[in-house]
Amino acid sequence: MCDMGGLDNLVANTAYLKAQGGDDKEMKKRRRSLSLPKPEQCAAVRGTIDKDFTSLCERQPIGKKLFRDFLSSTPDFKLAAEFLDELYDWDLAEGATKEKARQEIMKKYCKADSKSFLTFLTGDPAEKCKSVTDANFDEVMKVHVQEGVREYLKGKPFTDYQASPFFDKFLQWKEYEKQPISDKYFYEFRTLGKGGFGEVCAVQVKNTGQMYACKKLCKKRLKKKGGEKMALLEKQILEKVNSLFLVNLAYAYDTKTHLCLVMTLMNGGDLKYHIYNIGYDGKGVDKGIEMKRIIHYTAQITTGILHLHAMDIVYRDMKPENVLLDSQGQCRLSDLGLAIEVVPGKTVTQMAGTGAYMAPEILSKTPYRTSVDWWALGCSIYEMVAGYTPFKGPESKKEKVEKEEVQRRILNEEPKWEHKCFDAATKDIIQLFLKKKIDERLGMRNNMEDPRKHEWFKTINFPRLEAGLVDPPWVPKPNVVYAKDTGDIAEFSEIKGIEFDAKDDKFFKEFSTGAVPIPWQQEMIDTGLYDELSDPNRKEGAGGLDDDKKSGTSAESKGRSFCSLMGDGAPLRLKTANPHRPHTHTPPPRATQLTQSWRVQEVDKQEDRKTDVQTDGRRNTHADAQTASQTDRQTDGTSLVCSLVHRKTNFYL
Repeated sequence: MCDMGGLDNLVANTAYLKAQGGDDKEMKKRRRSLSLPKPEQCAAVRGTIDKDFTSLCERQPIGKKLFRDFLSSTPDFKLAAEFLDELYDWDLAEGATKEKARQEIMKKYCKADSKSFLTFLTGDPAEKCKSVTDANFDEVMKVHVQEGVREYLKGKPFTDYQASPFFDKFLQWKEYEKQPISDKYFYEFRTLGKGGFGEVCAVQVKNTGQMYACKKLCKKRLKKKGGEKMALLEKQILEKVNSLFLVNLAYAYDTKTHLCLVMTLMNGGDLKYHIYNIGYDGKGVDKGIEMKRIIHYTAQITTGILHLHAMDIVYRDMKPENVLLDSQGQCRLSDLGLAIEVVPGKTVTQMAGTGAYMAPEILSKTPYRTSVDWWALGCSIYEMVAGYTPFKGPESKKEKVEKEEVQRRILNEEPKWEHKCFDAATKDIIQLFLKKKIDERLGMRNNMEDPRKHEWFKTINFPRLEAGLVDPPWVPKPNVVYAKDTGDIAEFSEIKGIEFDAKDDKFFKEFSTGAVPIPWQQEMIDTGLYDELSDPNRKEGAGGLDDDKKSGTSAESKGRSFCSLMGDGAPLRLKTANPHRPHTHTPPPRATQLTQSWRVQEVDKQEDRKTDVQTDGRRNTHADAQTASQTDRQTDGTSLVCSLVHRKTNFYL
């Protein structure tokens, strides 16, 4: 007899695995209908956009690219950009290369007789730059001089940038970013798991081929269980954070039945799965993870936790089950449903988390802040080494340890060190994380010290790690779907007797904010759509209003989309670089054309202002130096690792 359930699962897995192997012709056809809004359509954005230098020129990927293009077009400003690029490259270099870069920077930018001397610096940064030595280079350059250059760029360069065609182009992208998002923006693939309020499925953006995970929260189930506030809080926190070591939110939208969070697709399984199902032996018999992997993952986890703490966010659910691997073997923290923003100077006493990882201060209802995350990290490191949590012990493999007993041990006992892999450094860092007194705990001592300074991390180059340049010690196997069979993922029962009112509609609208700027802009760059739509020589196809009419989409319903997003067709080929490596590209001709336009405008202004602004029309030096072929990093259709593990969470997926 034919196993229809198995057949359904095979079909779902096959479609999922082949999602990135679509037809290039379909992508080209769809993209021909896309275009940026006209400059005259961006007046509202120009008037409302926050003129914050850090946000516009450093954090937002497209804004950063265009600001660098602008700096490179103006000799007076180009020097500052080149200095920052070389300082960044020095910071990431190692060994002899790093020392050579240091000497070159000192010779080129710090000698008064050099033609590249940073003459625009003033005050303390200028004096420190002139007197820098090998001994104090790190502190002087990374703290004083770098900040002095940034302050300079915040002045006239930033002001002139806002009057340039480069900024006009940025506004076009910001307007395009506001396009309405719905389920028709994506292809949807198999369900990967479920939680208390809904399910998680794999999705693919139709116009870019980018793969994501979509958490779909049932509106009726949320209302019935009173989960609206918690869902909105998680969404708002996800919007704020942006780190290589946290699952990032890319889109938030709603359908008639669900609230949807579209996030980073992590398809290498979670650390709990790797501890108990793969283990030291690869078969899950000998539980645990090898030490070099533990150190690498913990370095990434620690950096992610520090990112949250810098924003006054307490994670409160640190455990291996919530640490996910991507297809490259890099990890990120997930499930921020229990995270909470704590006002500076304030504390909380609310009990939250998972029993085996709860800090003593949570159990005793003592006021706490970030200390609880470091305790949970200590428990997690212990578990990765030993294959069991520190206050359950090896007996938990054979028999259940009651919750009350675990709590008693956390409050009154110290962990045991019976496993053979507990070397001195590993034992020391775990003991420091598991100090019962908050002010003695690693991460809380000595004015909130950085745990990454512990000798256990001596093999980790953190600047390179944060730049995504450290290769992982383990990479997931390709063509494996580490998710339950579709037939094993139970369906939700129908929710009856729930009706929505005006208050619910207001909540849905507050939740459904569309694209999140930083991840969305990075997607545009990584998938090549930024270069394509920014190319001044690009020939647009028969897109626009005519196509909308043919497809039955009115101009009114299209809103600010400026393109037809709703057509049918095969999934697009995934064209994305390793998310843990900086994206590099060859700038398209639009940089040169914008520069030429800028020169004409400035010449006209000279007659009125008698200014002497010149541009050289050359491309961004930084981009040229980092040029790399994106196609070299394309994911082959037969090698995508699709191994999301079905996981349970405390509240919802």
